[in-house]
Formats: sequence, C-alpha cells, structure tokens
Amino acid sequence: MSNALSFNYQIPLSPEPPALPLPETAAVPSRLKSIRDNLGAAAFHLSSAAELSRSLEKTRRTEPVLTTLTGIDQLLGGGLSRGKLTEIAGNRSGGRFSAIIATVAAVTSSGEAAALVDLGDHFDPQLAEAAGVELPRLLWVRPQRLKDAVACAEMLIHTGFQLVVLDLGMHPVRGARVPEAAWVRLARAAEGSGTALIVSSPYPISRTASDAVLSAKRAHIFWQGSGQTPRILTGTSSLLTLEKHRHRRPGGIAGMRLLTSDAIGNAPASSRSAVPAVQESGSSPLPAPVSSV
Repeated sequence: MSNALSFNYQIPLSPEPPALPLPETAAVPSRLKSIRDNLGAAAFHLSSAAELSRSLEKTRRTEPVLTTLTGIDQLLGGGLSRGKLTEIAGNRSGGRFSAIIATVAAVTSSGEAAALVDLGDHFDPQLAEAAGVELPRLLWVRPQRLKDAVACAEMLIHTGFQLVVLDLGMHPVRGARVPEAAWVRLARAAEGSGTALIVSSPYPISRTASDAVLSAKRAHIFWQGSGQTPRILTGTSSLLTLEKHRHRRPGGIAGMRLLTSDAIGNAPASSRSAVPAVQESGSSPLPAPVSSV
C-alpha cells in the first residue's frame, strides 16, 4: 500500500477585469453621416476636422504669394506660385534684391515664416527691417558654396517654410556649378511641400527646373544737379521681363523705380514712386520697393 498523500486544494482565481471602453473614433463617421442625413441641404456646409484641414491646405496651395510689386505679380499671373520655382536673373542694380526684400516683407508681415539662403552675404537686417521685414519670422542662412546653398534651400523647404529665397549674389557665383539634377530635385521638393521658391541669380541658372523666369535690367539712373554743382544720385529705374512661364506667354515687361529717398527716409509703400509698365494687357503704374542704393 502506498504511503503517498494526495492534496486537493482549489485556488480561487481573481475575477475578470472589467472590459475597457473602446475608442469612439470609429463611430464618428457614422454619427457625422447621421447628422448630415438629418440636416438635408444644410449638410453640404458641414465638415469634419479632417475634411476642413484638407480643404484649407488645398486653398492655401492655390493662393499665390504676393510680392506687393504690382508689375511682378501681374507678369506672374497674380504672384508667386506655391510649390513652384521662380527665378529672377540679372544684375543687382536691376532691382533684383529689392524685389526679394519686398516679397519677404510681404510674407513675414502677413504672419508666415520665410527663409533666406544668402550666398552672396548681402542681406542687411537693419535695411530689411526698415523695408517692413519681420525679422523674428525670417531665418537667415549664410553658406559659403553654391552646393551648400542648394542643400540648405532643400532642407528648409522640407521643414515647412512658406517662402524660401536662394540668393546667389553677384557674378561670379561662389563655388562650383551644380548639376541640373540638383535644381530639378529642388523644384520637386518645393512642389511636394507647397513652398514658394525664389532663386535669385546674376544669370539664368535653374534651366528647365523653373516654372517662371524674370530678367531684371537697369534702364536709367537719375541724378539731381547739373553743371558744376555736385550731382546726387536720386534713384534708378529697371525693367523686368518675363522670359519664361509654363502657363503664360513670355515677353511681358514691367517697370520699377527705386528711389534713394525711400531708403533714407523709410517712406511708406503708399508714397513710393513708380514708372509705367508696358505689359501684354496695357500699361499701369507700379509701386517700387525700398531700395538700398
């Protein structure tokens, strides 16, 4: 007979934990559909948060970025296209950099952020602030080579800036040339992020990657004084020509006058002088940006 002992214990188990409530996100679409069915015709004006966000993003991408320079905005069909590369080529005496400062001032004063990649290292924060640029909303990058400048512009586009300006300074451009594929990649990055991209160069450089190209040329220099009296520079005028546009006929011309009195006296935009613009649709007065001549 075995001496083994048997034990019969019953170990009580803990009660089942209460069922956790399921998230109600899955029920939101059905509730929204039910509300829309009950509202009838008014349901067309009812949107969910996701639908509203997509609608606002679509609207923002279709709205151009105004430069506040009537001539440039008209040449480009209403302003800078978001998600596109716009190039302004020509000498700085043609008002190229003044147009950039005016655009940056318009964007930052409206509450959006902008970035300036300044390869030429010609940006003056004090003059820019006097021209209306909100410096806290501007990121100023100062690379040393063209390759680094293009890489910086691409990185800034991916970070979500609404306006990115790549200024290459004066001729000759510092650093070796970059392949055309670099400009194509830059343009595609702008298209993917919905960023308005400006490339400012002393000569056309973006080639087929650009959506529009403007050339800036100095037309006249204005002096005060004659004879033996000292002559004082009072301003310059420049001509902007639409050399290329994917959706508009090229060849349009706009005039712009830059006055030293505006730069020295910080005159408001409403008092800036202008010259007539010769365009495809006729002529119209154009306000000039604050100049640093």
